[in-house]
Amino acid sequence: MSGPISLEPGGSEQDTLAIRLAATRPPRRRPRWALDDTTLAIRLPRRGPDEAAVSELAAELADRIGPAVHPYEVAALLEAEGLSASVINERYGHPNLFSLASALYDRVPRTFPEPAPPDDPWRPDTVRCLLRGVLFALPGLAYLLTAPLWDAGGYAPALVVAGVVSWAWGQALGHRAHLRLAAGRREAGRTLLAGAPVGAAVATAVAALPAGGGPVTLVAAAQSAYLAAAGVLLVLGRERLLLAALSPLLAGAAVLPWWEPGPALRAGLPLLALLATLTVTGLVVRGALAVPAVAGATRPRLLWSLPYGLFGLAAAVLVLLEGREEPYAVIVLTLSMGPAEWLLYRYRGLSVAALRATATPLSFLLRSAGILGLCLLGYLAPLLPAAWLTGADPVALLLLAAVLWIALLLQAFGAAWPSALICLAAAAGAGAVVLFRLPPGTGLALPLGCGAAALCLAACALWLLGRPAPHA
Repeated sequence: MSGPISLEPGGSEQDTLAIRLAATRPPRRRPRWALDDTTLAIRLPRRGPDEAAVSELAAELADRIGPAVHPYEVAALLEAEGLSASVINERYGHPNLFSLASALYDRVPRTFPEPAPPDDPWRPDTVRCLLRGVLFALPGLAYLLTAPLWDAGGYAPALVVAGVVSWAWGQALGHRAHLRLAAGRREAGRTLLAGAPVGAAVATAVAALPAGGGPVTLVAAAQSAYLAAAGVLLVLGRERLLLAALSPLLAGAAVLPWWEPGPALRAGLPLLALLATLTVTGLVVRGALAVPAVAGATRPRLLWSLPYGLFGLAAAVLVLLEGREEPYAVIVLTLSMGPAEWLLYRYRGLSVAALRATATPLSFLLRSAGILGLCLLGYLAPLLPAAWLTGADPVALLLLAAVLWIALLLQAFGAAWPSALICLAAAAGAGAVVLFRLPPGTGLALPLGCGAAALCLAACALWLLGRPAPHA
């Protein structure tokens, strides 16, 4: 035997007679509360809990005891740590596990850490959104290439009418195809296969009225066919294929500042891009139709897509009225549709986060109003320098952009009729003033109409989307 024998009262060994044996093997790692296996301990009866030892144990396990809502959870923790009944009694002076657990539970303050924030279900695909904005504007290169080959003044009315009809039809068909896409890709493909050719035919037939037949009808038919095919590819998420099909336009426009391609290439490159788009669309639709059908899929009513078509008609008229005064403003608006879509996703993600962070309907309404203002400001801010660079009226451009974005936001939440009716009223009022030269004049018709529409749409957005229910 070796080592001292302490029997002095008042020390930590006042109730223990310890006889230390010579170590015969290297010590093993063990918990701090475990007895040394080289010591023979004769422990005398304790008069009460060892407060210092209990406090030390509470400090060691505080991060795991704090979130407990009942001493039984602490007891389970102590069992998992391997504290036996003898250790609890001899080292900490408690008669059993539950007594020690209650003491630890009382000593450690309650702490309830926040759970890790969940992933944003509305996280936008930035590259995809920007690509879509570019794809909306790229077809304009066809008009740049073919400008010397046709009379812009004589052809413009027919092409404008065809574009307005195609826009309205495409909005309604796109909504219906998205509804069918929720059931299955084959169902969406069948809807697009039936609706896209009809839309192109209707747009061409309407354009033939102001054109009076002739070659301009062929140009309108080509434009309508492209818009129908591009709409199919965008609905089915084939943006990169559409970009590849439009590569002849990019190549032709890139060499224009340095080289005159001649009439053949000026006409051939847009035609090649059209044929490539139609070919790619046919292959994509055939692939969608090859997917097995979903049993029991219901067909949505046609009336559900009507407000989306009416909104497309109103938006086309408003953009046309802006383009009469400032043609470059239309290009700016078209390119901004990509960031607009990105901000629609951000609004939904921020609203879901606000729903988790607020506790009362009023606080959510206030935060929802702030999110709406922030997203709208983020969309309009880059358009202000763009308006100055293109020489467009910034007031008219920003008000029109605000109308389009808030209307698209309401449509994203299924509130299609309010946005359609408000935009139709604005388009009808501004169009009537311009057509019949009514007061307050053509220069103020569009800003006043869009300003009133923007206020009404913002009020609808706060009323409908300022409640937690649409975001739950």
